[in-house]
This record gives sequence, C-alpha cells and structure tokens, in this order.
Amino acid sequence: MSLPTRALGPLSVSALGLGCMGMSFAYGSADRGEAIATLHRAVDLGVTFLDTADMYGGGDNEELLATVLADRRAEITLATKFGILTGEDGYPRGVDGSPTYARRACDASLRRLGVDHIDLYYLHRPDPEVPIEETVGAMAELVTAGKVRHLGLSESSAETIRRAAAVHPIAAVQSEWSVFSRDIERAVVPTCRELGIGLVPYSPLGRGLLTGALPTEFADDDFRRTLPRFQRENLERNLETVGAIREIAAVHGATPGQVALAWLLAQGEDVVPIPGTKRVRYLEENAGAVVFALSAADLARLDTLRPEGDRYPDMTWVERDTRAGAVR
Repeated sequence: MSLPTRALGPLSVSALGLGCMGMSFAYGSADRGEAIATLHRAVDLGVTFLDTADMYGGGDNEELLATVLADRRAEITLATKFGILTGEDGYPRGVDGSPTYARRACDASLRRLGVDHIDLYYLHRPDPEVPIEETVGAMAELVTAGKVRHLGLSESSAETIRRAAAVHPIAAVQSEWSVFSRDIERAVVPTCRELGIGLVPYSPLGRGLLTGALPTEFADDDFRRTLPRFQRENLERNLETVGAIREIAAVHGATPGQVALAWLLAQGEDVVPIPGTKRVRYLEENAGAVVFALSAADLARLDTLRPEGDRYPDMTWVERDTRAGAVR
C-alpha cells in the first residue's frame, strides 16, 4: 500500500501521518513491543510522516522512534517539537522559547533520535516572554547548520504565525482540529493559506471521542481525565452527538474514525492529519480513511456538529500570543 502525498509548504509528506505521543505518554500504560510494531507497519503502509516531541515521556518517545529510524531513516519524514517544560509528573509546567534553549533542545533531540537532522522542527508552544522573532531566528540558525530542514509552529495565533513567517519560512502549523475542534478555522487556517503554510491537525479523532469506541473507564494516568469534554455530563452528550458520525459511517461501510479523518482530508490538499495510535489494528483502520470520499451532504451534516466543553481546561494555553499577557 502506498498513500498519496500532500505538501506542507515545500515539504512532501504522506497524506496521513502518525502521532506517536500515546506510545509513551498521556493515554495509559505503554507497550513498547506493540509500539515498535506499529511504527514499522506505518512505514510499510506508506504512513511515513511521524510526529513526536521532546516532552513525550521525558524523551522516551524520541528514543522509541530511534529504534525504527536506525534502519528506515530514508523512508521517514521526521517531525519533533521543543519548548514545553515538564514537571516530575511529565506534564507541562511552562514554556521556554529562548534561543539558548532552542539550540540545546535540538541537540538533545538529535541524540535521542539517533539522526543527524530533523525534517520538521516545531516550536511546541510560543513563549509569551520571548518575542517569536527571537525564537524563530534561533530555529533558522539550526536550518543553516544543517540540523533542521524545515520549521513549524504548534498552537500559535494568526498574528504569531505572521511574525514568525517574516523571519523564516514556516512549512507547517500544528493544532488540534477535528469535527469537534473548529476554533482554528476563524483565523489560523486563513492565515496559513494566505502564507502558503501547511496544516497538521493533531487529535483529529478527538482523543478517541470521535471513534465511538472510548473505554468505559480511563486509567488513573490518562490525560483525558483532565479535559472538559471528557467530564461525565459533557462526555454523555458528546457520545450522543457521535451517533451522527456512526450513521454516516454505516452508509459508507466505514468506521466512525475513518469518517472523522475523511472530513479533515476533505478540508484541503494542504491538510495532513496525524491521528495517534499505539496499536497496529487502529493504524490500519486509520489508513483506510484515504480511500473513500464523503458526499457533500455528509460534509454538511458533519459541519453542524458541536461538542460540549472546551478542548483544554485553560484555553489561553493554546490561544496566547508571544507578547506577555496577550490572548487571541
């Protein structure tokens, strides 16, 4: 199987990527053997755009990818991120976008990944205390040094994106985007398209919500316990809304998750979702989303769906600008 490719600015990647966070962090216990099998199966299927970050599992996720990169580097478009600082529990406690930290973080990621360059290097979150021009300027130096090929931003406001792109070309902006997460459509998506920047939706399956197959109970260390959409009353209403996705899936002989991914793929050729999974069977299911198209009526119905609850407890975490105190 070979997936079609799409462009993220000047970078050509598989039309569907793989988010690797859950293999090491946030969604309950990890199975290293199954994760490695999933990574190899992804490359076999043509899902060659792999996404990680230095904070996932305190660097463990990058080290996990190194086991596959050792033999298959030429087949893989590698993306990782820096900038989020974590506490002892592994969860965010702040950000650092300083030039010194950018250089140090890149070198550390290269060591863990066992590679000599990163294809797409993201700033994981803008630092409100550091002008974006300074952070991107340091990232641009990494390109000049040959350590990084292309630059990206994650969860940035339209204004921050403009200011960053004025310093160095930005290949992609990563943000949560799905049938249930539409806020970036107001300003971020139009800005990216104006500037020729690709869009990389993370959590395109709503952290499992849009698959219609959530566990009945979340593990104690499952990140979703902290999110408003997964609190009991909101969750019950959201699962009812997923019923519409199930109905569309039944018509196409597809799964709800495939419908959710097909909706995103239909938003434009500059959109490359990165559904996360740590199991081969879900990877194979997700890859099937590229083989069918939703009707105009399907798309219109999905466009009307809205969730109960914000996607984070504090939305300033994803809406702030790089000027102290500024919120989009």
